[in-house]
Amino acid sequence: MLKRTLKPLMSNSFFLFGARGVGKTSLIYEILKNRPTLFIDLLDPTEFESLTLNSGELGARLKNAESDYEWIVLDEIQKAPALLDVVHQFIERKKLKFALTGSSARKLKRGGANLLAGRAYTSHLFPLTFEELGESFNLDQILSWGSLPKIFSIETNEEKKILWIGKSINSARILAS
Repeated sequence: MLKRTLKPLMSNSFFLFGARGVGKTSLIYEILKNRPTLFIDLLDPTEFESLTLNSGELGARLKNAESDYEWIVLDEIQKAPALLDVVHQFIERKKLKFALTGSSARKLKRGGANLLAGRAYTSHLFPLTFEELGESFNLDQILSWGSLPKIFSIETNEEKKILWIGKSINSARILAS
């Protein structure tokens, strides 16, 4: 994994927003790897269903969390914005720290979600930068393929074409139907 330069403030809860594929989840795992952390993945259908169908489920899980965990991660929070009211409650009452990742701050704002008014900082993670790529930086490659982390794990231009052009073709088919 390439070393990312973003360093969220660890003294407080925070949102980490960024486009799909920029490495939000990987960064969170990296910065919290040596800290006791409860990780809740809202992309997991079972987890998502459990937490969205029963409004008290998250609160029940967090009830004694301050003795077991330093951090609570809610990955892909834009999928369940109502959970932010529970997060707000536990930040205030139990002084828990949350790392909240999402690809759509706009979706949260548009939906009137509780953005925790000063209780959580906001950070944004962007595709890999010149500084992060260091010796691997190649302007022609960046202009051709972009700088999302996934592209750097693909060895050949043919594979990159399949990944990116294939996505474009599938998106065009979906839009046409």
